Amino acid sequence: MTNRGGLGWPAVAGPMELSTGLGWPAERTNPQVDASYPQASAVAVSRETRPEEVPVPEPEAAAADPVRVRTAAELEADLRKFDDHSTPLARAIEAELRVRQHLSYHDPLPRPARTRIMVVANQKGGVGKTTTTVNLAAALAMHDLRVLVVDLDPQGNASTALGVEHRRGTPSSYDVLVDGLAIADVVQVHADIPNLHVVPATIDLAGAEIELVSVVARESRLRKALAAYDGIGEGEDSRLDYVFIDCPPSLGLLTLNALVAGAEMLIPIQAEYYALEGLGQLVETIEMVRAHLNHELSISTILVTMYDGRTKLAAGVADEVRSHFAEQVLRTTIPRSVRVSEAPSYGQSVMTYDPGSPGALSYLEAARELAVRGTWA
Repeated sequence: MTNRGGLGWPAVAGPMELSTGLGWPAERTNPQVDASYPQASAVAVSRETRPEEVPVPEPEAAAADPVRVRTAAELEADLRKFDDHSTPLARAIEAELRVRQHLSYHDPLPRPARTRIMVVANQKGGVGKTTTTVNLAAALAMHDLRVLVVDLDPQGNASTALGVEHRRGTPSSYDVLVDGLAIADVVQVHADIPNLHVVPATIDLAGAEIELVSVVARESRLRKALAAYDGIGEGEDSRLDYVFIDCPPSLGLLTLNALVAGAEMLIPIQAEYYALEGLGQLVETIEMVRAHLNHELSISTILVTMYDGRTKLAAGVADEVRSHFAEQVLRTTIPRSVRVSEAPSYGQSVMTYDPGSPGALSYLEAARELAVRGTWA
């Protein structure tokens, strides 16, 4: 006992003389640290574990290469094994891995009995119409559903977010409405999501409002074009499942064409008071269109966007909307998210830009809810 520890205390002699920096004896917890000691396996076991219960790694596992790149099939099997939607972290990791490996979700959503043509409109600007259109479309297409996005906004924001060509001179929705070009001649396929098709919009569309004034049946040009498209209908495996029409923030001829062409209204509403006033005016317009131009049009879906759960205002607006449209309002709300706003600057939707972000997961849940809520005949 002549040896002394770091602070003057006597060090423990014998097999346990390994001490900590303060001089106290350290309890040996890993038999691989110093296997030369006799009975090392016995002193390595904690008080709660008997020596025979200590797990010993298999030689094959130790010899495996930890950096081997797994195949897509192996990754798919792992995702099925650890498919845990009960925690946001597990869902975020799953979404991130699937997008990076270019995998679709293994739980395809139910297909509607016929193509659902949904008009995404709200005469108030800045409520998330285009953002909702591109992200819902991408989320549904990632679940093996076939989706078409028709960009009717002259700004072409939906075309930008989906990364398709929409420079002046590109065949676009302008040529469909004004020149009568077929949709099949202007549609483009998304580069990363094969099930997602896009009819882009160019700046030429800004003059379509004036050019259509003198055209016969000017309000039904888009409806005729969609009716002539082979991918729209029912019962065929190759048909489209969803058509989303992104409208400008106004109630001109472009929006009127969309309201006449569609059977369902999808209304994004910002969780603020001004949005409630805009919703009331939009409902009046829809009633006029139903009475005179399109008897099939109905409000099927309302999505609360830019929701901030920390404020009473957001909760109050959501409750007010649900009190008037209980069956149409989705349970899922879309939170404010910087990632959602950043994605278009990279020519992507948030579903591919940051699939693990809260905004992407919220749109993913909204797409699931939209698909399973009901089948439209």
